[in-house]
Amino acid sequence: MHHSHHLHHHAHGHHHACIRRGDHDDGLGGGRGHRGDGDSPRGGRVFGHGGLRFVLLQLIADKPSHGYELIKSIEDRLGGAYSPSPGTVYPTLTLMEEQGYLSVEEADAGGRKRYRITDAGHAFLADNRATTDAMLARMQGGVDGAGPRAGRPPQVTRAIENLKLAMRMRLSREALTPEQANAFAAVLDRAAQQLEQI
Repeated sequence: MHHSHHLHHHAHGHHHACIRRGDHDDGLGGGRGHRGDGDSPRGGRVFGHGGLRFVLLQLIADKPSHGYELIKSIEDRLGGAYSPSPGTVYPTLTLMEEQGYLSVEEADAGGRKRYRITDAGHAFLADNRATTDAMLARMQGGVDGAGPRAGRPPQVTRAIENLKLAMRMRLSREALTPEQANAFAAVLDRAAQQLEQI
């Protein structure tokens, strides 16, 4: 299910500055010293262009939440070093609701919506598992290494980018045969097992 991010940005003018930055769609392009962006309508620099969606979806998959709870959760995980702006978070939640990834569980007396992930949202997360995990890892690292844990070493970032590029390039070619799919999965499973042993 592909949805143009440009439609997103035209529909919600908060993000036009992000488009000009040309950040990569996997959302790993952000976080380069933009400590003050939590108060800016550009917010989301920690996650780059589009990456905030994956973090919000994963947080909601863990626990149905109101928008303000999600903002607080991200701020807490980043050790207070960054807080996404409501002008970024709420339009993103609304868009994902329109796309069918989220449903509104209930609205309280103040009109605040509690979001719950849908089956389509779970499928979207599954299709973008590597990106979502990378976003969560970035969030755990904080802004440029600020926060509870140290930032990701540059050689690890490079290796992750190389792996993702290789996966994307192969998957964009002809469809995998069952044998190729098994081999593809085996490579990734082997890498995961080796990482666990480091």
